Amino acid sequence: MNKKSKHPIFRTRIGVVSDTHVPSQSESLPEDLIIKLSNVDFIIHAGDFEDLDTFKQLQKIKRVVAVSGNMDSDELKSKLSHREILNVDHFKIGIIHGWGDPHSLPKRMFEEFKSDNVNCIIFGHSHQIYNQNMNGILMFNPGSPTDTIYAHYKSYGILETSPEGVKGEIIRLY
Repeated sequence: MNKKSKHPIFRTRIGVVSDTHVPSQSESLPEDLIIKLSNVDFIIHAGDFEDLDTFKQLQKIKRVVAVSGNMDSDELKSKLSHREILNVDHFKIGIIHGWGDPHSLPKRMFEEFKSDNVNCIIFGHSHQIYNQNMNGILMFNPGSPTDTIYAHYKSYGILETSPEGVKGEIIRLY
């Protein structure tokens, strides 16, 4: 408990992945990613698993909140929503895969959630990391843990809630 407040101090660590593209980009998720995700409170996946097996593999590690992406199987698209809004420690997090030109992707994702009063928007699609504040909202793309076609390195993200807000960190995979 914070001595100045009667409210507990929340700190939630969320593993954030997107664009895993198994099996087209990789036969499986990287082992070091699986190990790191076992140390978070839960996992958010912003779409483009491709197949149900990767979703199930992540569910064996921790609870998974996910949306579908354009490259996901019809089976996954029938199980997952196009977008989600999640409440974590009194913060609202919007989750969506994304679409279209990567250069204007953050702005389009911002517009998608502009009337939802979110504190953070997680998106994927471009495979390019993005961890910037836009008009008071954290815009967060963890990149891809299996692909470097559109990025300089493979990556995933960690979001952490605290009384100060939601902060994001991009983690490079080797």
